[in-house]
Amino acid sequence: MKRIITFGTFDVFHIGHINILKRAKEYGDYLIVGVSSDELNFKKKGRYPIYKEKDRVEIISSLIFVDEVFIEDSLELKKKYILEHNADLLIMGDDWQGRFDWVSDICDVIYLPRTPSISTTEIIEIVKAI
Repeated sequence: MKRIITFGTFDVFHIGHINILKRAKEYGDYLIVGVSSDELNFKKKGRYPIYKEKDRVEIISSLIFVDEVFIEDSLELKKKYILEHNADLLIMGDDWQGRFDWVSDICDVIYLPRTPSISTTEIIEIVKAI
């Protein structure tokens, strides 16, 4: 069984999230998703997510093609998470291209193209402007 792992905030859930998670699942049999904690999101983006981590975990867990979900507390612990979950392949969006190549000694790494013209940040900015 090939185990796939991916990570993200998945705030203001949209079609781009669905697309990348569905495509990630196509690479294996079991999809594991690390959802960024509220604190990690603040460290990465300088703001807290719109939806609390508990709600984001519930949203991701409800997807039929996701097999397991956990909270990611640190970007620096990627190797620990990969090993804990026995992942064979890390899949990330190509906006992270090259940034996780340092884990390639313990699993394969693939960067998938993002869905064009959609991002959580863009959606938040549009809503704020209304």
